Amino acid sequence: MKNFRKILLTAVIGVVTLSTACSAGGGETEKSLTGIVKADGSSTVGPITQAVAEEFNNEYRDVQITVGISGTGGGFKKFVVGEIDIADASRKAKQEEIDQAKTNGIEMTEFEVAYDGIAIVVNKENIWATDMTTEELKKMWQLDSTAKLWSDIRAEWPNEPIKFYSPGTDSGTFEYFTEAINGSKKKEIRQDGLTTSEDDNTLVTGVAGDKYAIGYFGLAYYEENADKLNIVKVNGITPSVETVKDKTYKPLSRPLFIYVNNKSLEREEMKTFIQYYLENVKELVRDVGYIPLEDEKYTEALNKLK
Repeated sequence: MKNFRKILLTAVIGVVTLSTACSAGGGETEKSLTGIVKADGSSTVGPITQAVAEEFNNEYRDVQITVGISGTGGGFKKFVVGEIDIADASRKAKQEEIDQAKTNGIEMTEFEVAYDGIAIVVNKENIWATDMTTEELKKMWQLDSTAKLWSDIRAEWPNEPIKFYSPGTDSGTFEYFTEAINGSKKKEIRQDGLTTSEDDNTLVTGVAGDKYAIGYFGLAYYEENADKLNIVKVNGITPSVETVKDKTYKPLSRPLFIYVNNKSLEREEMKTFIQYYLENVKELVRDVGYIPLEDEKYTEALNKLK
């Protein structure tokens, strides 16, 4: 199957539009349904929604689906004012986002769709930082950190400046990381020596190009770039499908979500798409490198549509 993440992240204007021109039937039976579905948000969840959308268009060619990647926070900004139907999110909606939506007459339903882990990555030439504790990561990444050199973390490590690469502040991955590692709900992180980007590929390029760099992003994206980077164990645990699903990779395992505008569900194309999403996402998340939920969770999600 296509590498949906790379398709999504290399889209010229950051939005992939699936329409009759790009979704040939492929032998599927075409069904009569028209309309527009708009999704935006997390670059982590976006490839899942993209994969579902492409498969959906094999059956419903006349439904136009757009998938944006403005980050979890960016997606919610559009969602709470009614610009989109679906917010892709790599964290739970904040109470302030729920309240803003209600103020604008928007009620939302949360659907958990997959699991993911956050991977800590270093350069291929970094043979020292193979395993770090959460305390060491906090010392390295926290706001106003005084750790400038690798040797500030462990005396035997190189006496060289650390270069930091992080998702941008609108990213749910950024928010999850800063809370899990730094213990901050205010999205606080060191600013010196830091490069941020909403594009995971920029982070990969940065870390791959600097022996003394460190960064983080979703596990699925690391797996696509394992030939360019080394992954760091956290508290002795290697992030993997198994350790994320059994929750031994702590504290950097997380659920992934979509949030749906309840009013949008009154439209036939939207309800059909969300039902298709929940019925098929278990298989499709594997194709884009994520980890499916337990069967009962998908059943619970489908029951919300009834």
